[in-house]
Amino acid sequence: MIPANYHNHTILCNHATGSIDEYIEKAISQDTVEFGFSDHAPIPEKIREDLTMAESDVEFYISQVLEKKENYKNQIEIKLGFEVDYPLFESFNQKYFSDSRIDYMIGSLHFLDSWPFDHPKYIDEFKKRNIDDIYTKYYKQIENLINSKLFDIIGHFDLIKKFGFLSKQDFKPKIEYLAKLMGKHGLTAEINTAGFLKPIKEQYPSWDIVNIFFNNNVPVTIGSDSHSPDQVGYKLNETVEKLKKIGYTKISGFTQRKRHNINI
Repeated sequence: MIPANYHNHTILCNHATGSIDEYIEKAISQDTVEFGFSDHAPIPEKIREDLTMAESDVEFYISQVLEKKENYKNQIEIKLGFEVDYPLFESFNQKYFSDSRIDYMIGSLHFLDSWPFDHPKYIDEFKKRNIDDIYTKYYKQIENLINSKLFDIIGHFDLIKKFGFLSKQDFKPKIEYLAKLMGKHGLTAEINTAGFLKPIKEQYPSWDIVNIFFNNNVPVTIGSDSHSPDQVGYKLNETVEKLKKIGYTKISGFTQRKRHNINI
């Protein structure tokens, strides 16, 4: 049984495969209790490429997920969310932050200024910059994201490590500060298992960071960040067991932007 899986995509983002039904049926086969779609909210067309849904797809995406929520209501609880890039782009109408159809919003960083740092096409940029400067700027943007108070979940907290470029500086004091800030604002941290499929070969964030979250009363949720049905639920059972060892007894779920606890 998987208590929740709150980070899953659809073909609308243009870099995922499989039908919505295939994702849901895979989750049902894993005895998932709450299953959330949180596809990429639109970014401007000139930089969108294969990164997000188009502005014109937003209502279609919402209608599709809500239709499946109804169709599968006797088998699994479907949740509707978005993964939204921060800083915000005008291409995603801010009215959706108060839309009662939406269960949760994940705030994520995929850009540092105009650099899409987690895109393999732009990996060489890591070799052109000072790695500690990159991390400093990244965590400053995470701080701004937290302080925006727009989101329910902070997505893949240390995504900057995706390609294995690790800082030389010790950022633990900064992370401690950010954890306290998240606790203050009641934000949930996502434990995202997609990192196991990337060069870094571990979840986002690291277990050291998750321990810092636990010590600062930061709630967590889990997600496989699936971009194909075969990725649904990847390593989530192992993640739950590790969270229990750290001391967590509950993870977060969301309904209409209100957090609730799910026992693990």
